[in-house]
Amino acid sequence: MYAIMPAMGDGSTDQIYERAGWGQRVPRGERPGVLVVDLNRGFTEPQWPTGSDLSDVVAATSRLVDAAHEANSLVLFTTIAYGDADIDGGACAWLRKAPTMGTLREGSEPVELDPRLPRRPTDPLIVKKGASAFFGTDLAAALTALRVDTLLVCGATTSGCVRASVVDAVQSGFDVLVPRECVGDRAPEPHAANLFDIDAKYGDVIDLDDALGYVASCSREAPAV
Repeated sequence: MYAIMPAMGDGSTDQIYERAGWGQRVPRGERPGVLVVDLNRGFTEPQWPTGSDLSDVVAATSRLVDAAHEANSLVLFTTIAYGDADIDGGACAWLRKAPTMGTLREGSEPVELDPRLPRRPTDPLIVKKGASAFFGTDLAAALTALRVDTLLVCGATTSGCVRASVVDAVQSGFDVLVPRECVGDRAPEPHAANLFDIDAKYGDVIDLDDALGYVASCSREAPAV
């Protein structure tokens, strides 16, 4: 298991979780998909109130996206955007807890995907208002229709939208892999704690090289046009 947390109470954290039966490895299917969660400028660039410098995460994720494209695997992106009704009308309860998220206005620069990402015009972009990429979207149905069986989740932030998307992916029936180099957060402590919890309960936290090798091993012919 991904051991990063200090000991708590009697026994080490790893021992406590092992006794509880957490941390089993998930199977890997033959049709992986890559979900890039909220690597929009408002999160990857430090000049925005919601942002931090996630250049390393963008670079690592770009390598995985390129590999997925080469293997003809599905790649999807998400971003967050709010309209006037969400912000001024109080329609989004999340903004009462995290008001700076309201800077992610529809049509604004912070909502744009980081331009360093190698997104193709054919890669779907899901615009969401909640933390999870699955909440209020047709993502689960789309993945099922395309017969994706394993989801590699990248993006930001580890403790927020990544974790929420991982939990909902599992609840929607997908096995989940999280390449550790491809996710990031604003502070190291929540990043580390949530990677630990994801690896214990929801998906496998793996190295980028492992993710690249897995995607390449599932390479298939491009669909007929």
